[in-house]
Amino acid sequence: MTDQVLTEIQGNIIIIRLNRADKKNALTGDMYTGICDALDQLENDANLRAGVITGTQECFTAGNDLVDFLNSAGIGGESPVGRFLRTIPNLSKPLVAAVNGPAVGVGTTMLMHCDLVYAAPGAKFQMPFASLGLCPEAGSSLLFPQLIGYRKAAELLMLCKMFTPEEAVTMGIVNEVIAAEEYQAHAIAQAEALAKLPPRSIRVTKQLLRKGNEEQLKAIMKLEETYFTEMLAGAEAKEAFSAFLEKRKPDFSQFS
Repeated sequence: MTDQVLTEIQGNIIIIRLNRADKKNALTGDMYTGICDALDQLENDANLRAGVITGTQECFTAGNDLVDFLNSAGIGGESPVGRFLRTIPNLSKPLVAAVNGPAVGVGTTMLMHCDLVYAAPGAKFQMPFASLGLCPEAGSSLLFPQLIGYRKAAELLMLCKMFTPEEAVTMGIVNEVIAAEEYQAHAIAQAEALAKLPPRSIRVTKQLLRKGNEEQLKAIMKLEETYFTEMLAGAEAKEAFSAFLEKRKPDFSQFS
């Protein structure tokens, strides 16, 4: 496992920490593999009853490392991102997220697959897919309209607006805003509380909460994967990524 994803067993819970602070925990293929290995450990170890995913104290994740991502196989098939997008929605045990600083792209969309989410006041959420010539992923094109309504979802996914932890609480994306010095400990305490409850009861409750959406979510995630893969190789994405790497504003006026 990469040292950019750290794991710790604490009683009956596993804590997964993104640990690439110098790059704002931007996710590489190796980091996705590390996260998935840890989630598989949670799923398959009978002694583990809950998990926590967090970043460094000041940062959750700035999303995908663009250079690594452009050299990867995208989000489909057996790619590390594809594995992650299959693993996290199908986790039968509860997963708690603790967020501070940037939570960009998949850093926000993955939270829809966590069962409890706690954020520090400095958290900043954004889904910039459209501005990068891409489309939503991780089932967000289904889950966000369901949770916050079509118009607010359109604002976040089309205009790519950044939003605060307080707004995230109002929208139902975050459970509670916790002081920066306490948010990780609070999330761990909630996971420990879950781990003390009857394990089958928690698993069945999670299954039932998500069952009504199961087939629809699979279908929309497959469609997102198809469009995302196509668009990642497209001219709009190339212009967006080139502009980002060249530190200039992208010009989409040539496209129709």
